[in-house]
Parts: sequence; C-alpha cells; structure tokens
Amino acid sequence: MAIRVTDPDAGNFVHWAAANVAGNSLTEGASGSATPGVEGSNDFGRTGWGGPCPPSGEHRYVFTVYALPELLDLGPGFGATQLRSAMHGKVLAQGQLMGRYRRAGR
Repeated sequence: MAIRVTDPDAGNFVHWAAANVAGNSLTEGASGSATPGVEGSNDFGRTGWGGPCPPSGEHRYVFTVYALPELLDLGPGFGATQLRSAMHGKVLAQGQLMGRYRRAGR
C-alpha cells in the first residue's frame, strides 16, 4: 500500500506520504517509532509525519490509502510527484478518510 495525508484547505499541503506499507503492519504510534515501509518528504521539508497545525480556523485532513500489486521503487524522502509517477497505472483500489482539526483557542 501507499498512504498520503493532505490538507486541502492549505493547497493540498502534504503532511505524510508512505509507500511499500504491508497491510498487516499498521499499528498505533507516531512517526519516529518503527514505521513500516518507506516514508517520503512532507511539505514541512522533513521526511515522515508532520501533524496538523492550522494557523487559523478548522482544516480538513484527507487520508488516502492506495492498494498496489507490487512494491514501489522509492527511497526515503521521495516526493509527491515521485509517488504519483511510481503508482501510475498500478493502483488496484483506493479509499479515503477525512478528519477535521482546529487548534484550541483559534
């Protein structure tokens, strides 16, 4: 699988991208713990998860999971364009979950 988390209220800002994630390897925890697969760069300029932190108001966060028939040839820190290119024509199915977040007092 591959996973992307974006904020459409901030121009599809990428909070997380991961590839080569085995379906049975997802567990609770934050980035920095043992993360299955390989993580790409986020729009914070770092590799791995960058949590929600909207400057004002409520933002939507879209988690998209892509089912793939094979591992993708991507290394740590890959970019969104590289992920799209590597997945092109290979996506068997996809699903989305959207959550909302507002910082306290904002």
